[in-house]
Amino acid sequence: MILGFQSFINLTHFAVTPLSLRARTLVYLKARTTGSQRLVCYSSEIESSSTLTSKKVKKESSSMSSRPNTKKGVIEENASRTQSIEIQSIRDDPAKVKAMTVQELTTTLRSVGVPAKGCKRDLVLALKSFLDNKASDESSQAEEQLELNILSKRKAKNLSVEDHEQNVNIVSDASGLKQSKRRAKQSPVEAKIEVNTEIINEKEKPSIKNKEASGNKLYQGERKASSRSSIKQIAVTERIDISMNEPEPWTVLTHKKPQEGWIPYNPRTMRPPPLTGDAKFVKLMSWNVNGLRGLLKSKGFSALKLAQREDFDVLSLQETKLQEKDVEAIKQSVIEGYENSFWTCSVSKLGYSGTAIISRIKPLSVRYGLGISDHDSEGRLLTAEFESFYLLSGYVPNSGDGLKRLSYRVTQWDSALGSYMKELEKSKPVILTGDLNCAHQEIDIHDPAGNRRSAGFTDEERQSLEKNFLSKGFVDSFRKQHPGVVGYTYWGYRNGCRKSNKGWRLDYFLVSESIADKVHDSYILPDIGGSDHCPIGLVLKL
Repeated sequence: MILGFQSFINLTHFAVTPLSLRARTLVYLKARTTGSQRLVCYSSEIESSSTLTSKKVKKESSSMSSRPNTKKGVIEENASRTQSIEIQSIRDDPAKVKAMTVQELTTTLRSVGVPAKGCKRDLVLALKSFLDNKASDESSQAEEQLELNILSKRKAKNLSVEDHEQNVNIVSDASGLKQSKRRAKQSPVEAKIEVNTEIINEKEKPSIKNKEASGNKLYQGERKASSRSSIKQIAVTERIDISMNEPEPWTVLTHKKPQEGWIPYNPRTMRPPPLTGDAKFVKLMSWNVNGLRGLLKSKGFSALKLAQREDFDVLSLQETKLQEKDVEAIKQSVIEGYENSFWTCSVSKLGYSGTAIISRIKPLSVRYGLGISDHDSEGRLLTAEFESFYLLSGYVPNSGDGLKRLSYRVTQWDSALGSYMKELEKSKPVILTGDLNCAHQEIDIHDPAGNRRSAGFTDEERQSLEKNFLSKGFVDSFRKQHPGVVGYTYWGYRNGCRKSNKGWRLDYFLVSESIADKVHDSYILPDIGGSDHCPIGLVLKL
């Protein structure tokens, strides 16, 4: 089934037409999407296993079977209404959750299809998470409906009804209808959906233009309002298995050792309203793409779509895995409106590491590496100087299998980078972004106990992050904004870690203490695929 992000499905009616030895069930399924409509058709014909002998027998059978079904429907409707009232009463008075007994919590969670396992604290957290997700879903549904209404009015003059609505005919054996109903009651509805979109329609593309470069000043507030408010249809082409009753993975608290008060990160509800009016600000983004050429070749979420959706000013990339001979060709495909791009590649090991900065604002200056030959052969650092700050795109060395590079990383690289940043800070504030390959605290990794000696969570790496960066006055902007929030930026490809939200927070925006209070938003975009990391963003008021 091909659907956009802003779509809904209405099951309108069933019609059974027993006209011969073949019984057919006709189901119309209407699918609406933002933009164009596509037709999905499934059909199957199965020989009926029984002969319909007479109209009288059919009439009596139908009459007899309808009575219990009617009673059953009334019972189910009453149960559903009672459950709805109970959930609503809990939402109206959240204090009731903590006052509930374990049995009440278990019953309530099971009634809404949420697994009820663990101690009372786990059950309370699960119920609170469900209520938060439900509130978020209702809000987003209302917004999507409003957008659909606006879009349909715009296109009503040019498109006929046939372009907006498609009927999906599903033909199946009538004898299997009751079995399908039984199965639907016993297990959650699951569907395999192929989400497919191409480039945004030309009319809906946000305007991405170069900024005024005079004096290299940042005038984010001057961008056209249309680029902020236009309705965008951006999605990823991929095949995913979903359950209609399951929340978004990142909104579920999967931490193995959660502390009281911890909640999962939900960008739908935890991001502040965007800056408007004459406010001057710059929007920075960072993404470990785990191979840029692969990302450009794939049909998944690209840097172009990220620019169209987020309208950022500067994008920092890590782990591009490019060679110097590839850079010029890649520059030719740089996003329109982002004419300033700078690249550094590994020369000691080809097709490895690599960082980049892509900007629509021309920097005052650009530096490659730390200026130390022992650290600069792997293309791990780029520095762009802007009027108000230095921006560093960094890819900190991984300690590796068997922690072979742990000593190098904590005794040489981290200390050299920290000293370099302090030297830059003497002239203007510094922002370090990228994959720092370290989950700083237990809240930043789903299984802290099981990863004590894993690269990225050793005591040595965590202490080094504290010593060389945080204790020197650089602020973890996400943790400052969200002190008790569990949000991840990396999920391993194995064992479906992303789907089960078993992740790590390895990507950061560290900012000088002098500008920490100017951070309007430090956020994560966990819904974007294409890499084992997701993009992160920072909105800085100027």
